[in-house]
Amino acid sequence: MSDKKVTYEGADADVQWDGKLCIHIGECGRAKNDLFVGGRQPWCQPDRVGSEEVAEVIRRCPSGALSYTRKDGGPAEVADSENVVRVVYNGPLYVRGDLEIDGAAEDMDGVRLRAALCRCGQSKNKPFCDNSHEEAGFKDYGAVGEKGDGLESEGGTLKVGRAPNGPLLLSGNFAIVAATGRKAWSGTKAVLCRCGNSKNKPFCDGAHKDAGFQAN
Repeated sequence: MSDKKVTYEGADADVQWDGKLCIHIGECGRAKNDLFVGGRQPWCQPDRVGSEEVAEVIRRCPSGALSYTRKDGGPAEVADSENVVRVVYNGPLYVRGDLEIDGAAEDMDGVRLRAALCRCGQSKNKPFCDNSHEEAGFKDYGAVGEKGDGLESEGGTLKVGRAPNGPLLLSGNFAIVAATGRKAWSGTKAVLCRCGNSKNKPFCDGAHKDAGFQAN
């Protein structure tokens, strides 16, 4: 990972890239246009496509490493109408919605709407994923057994807190989607494992205590 934060300027839209959040999923580089081209300098050139296409590609980024600023009077990115936590096969939690994440720096614009949160316990950029799960051999196939209490409404702010040396504390209206794509759980409060040791992933079962997990 890189600590660099770069702005790629265009006539109608600027693109911001935060290297500390990027986990190289490739949704940007594989888009069928010339906005991002690997090996090109600079690799992101917003004027190669229209501002609407810039916005559409940037919204694909699951980690919040990419964000954009419209300069043509077009709309800024807004939160999805539903807050969703997606459990990734052998990987992090992808969270989308109106997010308020404990531990996010003020200049991390993208993670107010999209974020990848560590659940292997090994990230050096907690609470965010830095792909440490790959080297650590983290395994969890993303099944979700619980259903939750359901929702009376959708949207609103989803707060993501951190228990010291413990789990993620989520509060707000949200759904949890299993790695199969099934919307498995919905409710307003959940305690999610971030040490990687729970036997009831993605939920915490207290295993962080015996594991000696340490994190702010």
